[in-house]
Amino acid sequence: MKTYQDLLKKSDTEANKAQFCRDAVAEFMSSVEYAQAKAGEAYYNKHNLTIEAFQKYLYSISGRQVPDIFSSNYKLKTLFFRRLVTQQVQYVTGNGVYLNEVKNKAKLGKDFDYQIQLASKRAMAGGRAFGFWNYDHLEVFGFADTATQAGFCPLYNEDTAQLEAGIRYWFRQVGDSTLFRCTLYEADGYTEYRQTGKDKPEVLEEKRGYKRTTTQSKATGIESVTDENYTKLPIVPLYANDTHESELIGIRECIDCYDFIKSGLANDIDDTSGFYWILKNTGGMDDTDLAKFIQRMKTVKATVVDGDQGVDAEAHSLDVPVVARETMLELLRKDIYEDFQALDVNTLSASAKTTQEIQASYQNQDNKCADFEYYLIDFVQQILELAGIDDEPTFRWNRVVNQAEQTQMILQASNYLTDEVIVKHLPFLTPEEADIVIKDLANNNYDMFNGDEE
Repeated sequence: MKTYQDLLKKSDTEANKAQFCRDAVAEFMSSVEYAQAKAGEAYYNKHNLTIEAFQKYLYSISGRQVPDIFSSNYKLKTLFFRRLVTQQVQYVTGNGVYLNEVKNKAKLGKDFDYQIQLASKRAMAGGRAFGFWNYDHLEVFGFADTATQAGFCPLYNEDTAQLEAGIRYWFRQVGDSTLFRCTLYEADGYTEYRQTGKDKPEVLEEKRGYKRTTTQSKATGIESVTDENYTKLPIVPLYANDTHESELIGIRECIDCYDFIKSGLANDIDDTSGFYWILKNTGGMDDTDLAKFIQRMKTVKATVVDGDQGVDAEAHSLDVPVVARETMLELLRKDIYEDFQALDVNTLSASAKTTQEIQASYQNQDNKCADFEYYLIDFVQQILELAGIDDEPTFRWNRVVNQAEQTQMILQASNYLTDEVIVKHLPFLTPEEADIVIKDLANNNYDMFNGDEE
């Protein structure tokens, strides 16, 4: 893929930069990283690309291959990947980002927590996502956001591997032509380009700063516009793991196999309906004729044979093999959850679990989420730096606990803990509710103290 150094070589004219952006996006969309991210986005968006492309075929006596339009071809999908991504993201970010100073959170915009969740999902699906700090709020760019025909082509420094620039692009169909739009983000501002059909790319809006201030004088009516930039590129990458690959890598084959086996079982049940046919003295029928016979039996439920010529049709009952498939499906399901390091709640019995047993069940998921949390905290810290906020972000995970046992343990140690610590550790209170209770306790203590003074 193109690098930041390649951009510098084409920065002599705007025409060259516009053409560079178009070429960089084209090269980016043909890369292995983009293909993997595109597949991850598709599976997260409830599309199994492998099974959707599967087609059953028949072969004639001459060996000619023709699509099988007679037998069942169910394409059942199990939304494993979407479920696993949602589980990990909500486990870590479900309670939002916490800062030491409450007032600092308000400076990040009302939808900051939502954008953090969105960035996490995009990162896990595509391997990486990008957060753009746009003056007073966060915007998220997907690596290969196929749902909106958009994406973000990063331009890394060849020497430091740091993100120095990037191209946010869109494709739209306008009549018979394809409209290409992109924004080139650099440390000293951003420029917008466009290309219609086979025309040459051109500048749509000249480079401007990230922070623009407009002032107008009441006396003269003169308006002045001042542009200001950040100390660095205001776009921060969020990686899903240390390989910077989609979390789909490694479990896609298991998901495909699971869906094929499940679909195959449904096809067998539908095609056989519990029996199969033996046709005697019908050697002139080829595979297509046999398929038409089966289809006729499904629809008309009857057939005509010429008994005088020895032609006969016999129905035989058939037991569809289920046990082996069920066993394989269970093995695949177990492997998918283990390889993704997620908790399969079906493995927990309905009986009451102690806190220790629950924590042991969550161990693998805790390990994986702790690894992802490091990337997430680093991502948020860089956003805070861009926003001019000095604080430390933390996350409170959504973990299932034995509330009665944990509450009893906290109360037993209450003589050694402050009221604030006790309230924050009560498992039946949400973080927001805990903050309200702590505030009320502080107000009550203040009133009591003033009452004693009087």
